[in-house]
Amino acid sequence: MKVISTSPSSTEILAALGVDPVAVSHACDYPPRVADLPRIDVSKVDADASADRHEQVRAATADGHLYRMDAETIDALDPDLIVTQGVCGVCAVDDVLVGETLAGLETDPAVLALQARRLADVFTCIEEVGEATDTEAAATALVADLRERLDTLAERVPDAPRPRLAVLEWMDPLRPGGSWVPDVVAAAGATCEFGEPGARSRPLEWDAFLAADPEVLVVAPCGFDAERTLERLHELTDRPGWDDLTAVRDGQVFVFDGSAYLTRWTPRLVDAAERLAAVCHPDAFDAPPADVVRLDPSRY
Repeated sequence: MKVISTSPSSTEILAALGVDPVAVSHACDYPPRVADLPRIDVSKVDADASADRHEQVRAATADGHLYRMDAETIDALDPDLIVTQGVCGVCAVDDVLVGETLAGLETDPAVLALQARRLADVFTCIEEVGEATDTEAAATALVADLRERLDTLAERVPDAPRPRLAVLEWMDPLRPGGSWVPDVVAAAGATCEFGEPGARSRPLEWDAFLAADPEVLVVAPCGFDAERTLERLHELTDRPGWDDLTAVRDGQVFVFDGSAYLTRWTPRLVDAAERLAAVCHPDAFDAPPADVVRLDPSRY
């Protein structure tokens, strides 16, 4: 079966089930073996600063789609299935753009549009991909393993305290993580300071963030790895009141690879829960892996 994936999330799910796509989106970077596959879209966003990227996204979506699809490549590959998303046309190509693109092509693949708002929805997505790609057994085994890891985590997380944790998925404008992020935070044994489970992320005023004064802060911008986040961290640290935050004073500010662990609806959300648990409950867990960067308050 020839499968095209239009988002990093669906690419990760396919790979976890042993299905290698014949082409992927421009943002697909995991697992590493997808790096050399044909790309079927191009993003219109190329700015470095968070505020500039936000403005480019706003302008592009106001005029149409954020991405341009490579119709010729799709037609030439003649896929049997395109796995896309119906979640967000900003983070990746969605089913609307896929439909518009296919309307002008000779190829006529099946289209599976995945929807995930909550952590549990990710398990449903895995099962749907398994059914569509004849890998039901692998999907069932993967979901069972992920649920078992969450059950194990729940047994190890202390009943109290549950630190007040804020996860930021964008720095300028400030935007806390939404959708599945509150579920992941809860699984880690913390109280999510912002956002409702399943609700989309919303902009947050800086004064409101200061007033909430989270005890633990995780910075994990959408589309950024830890290195890139550190390069742009001044977008937070230069703001008035940063040094007065409890999380900053106590050395409880951490940088996560947002793309790897929190902003994509993939099996690695369970990895994120395990990492957050280690951050929030250091007495109950070993230190988090090296890819979790703890900020030195003296440097920021």
